[in-house]
Amino acid sequence: MQRIATCSCGTLKLVCHGDPELVALCHCLACQKRTGAPYGVAAFFKKTSVSISGDHSTYERGSDSGHPIAFKFCSRCGSTVFWEPSRKPDMIAVGSGFFGDPEFPAPDKEVHTHTRHGWVQPLNHSKL
Repeated sequence: MQRIATCSCGTLKLVCHGDPELVALCHCLACQKRTGAPYGVAAFFKKTSVSISGDHSTYERGSDSGHPIAFKFCSRCGSTVFWEPSRKPDMIAVGSGFFGDPEFPAPDKEVHTHTRHGWVQPLNHSKL
């Protein structure tokens, strides 16, 4: 199976082979600011199963766990399509919305629930 993620303008493209190792929903304030939404959803793939094409730039910041994260965004439209968490050096995280696939796998995990917006319902793990 092959999944393709692209930025808003289509310049930056990732081809991911196989299913993600993990899909995580994050409520941290940094993800809220990065996405402009109440949470972010990331699909984690092994680096060896991802091909990247197109110009991109990097913004690195710390994380709540203390491990830096290198965010990769399109040099043209600014979409933050993927990131490389130093805590998981063999993985690439891709924003699940960049696949443009309503059938994309649901999150397996939910993190930073202490900053979840009150109107956002917790994941229903019985349906996963």
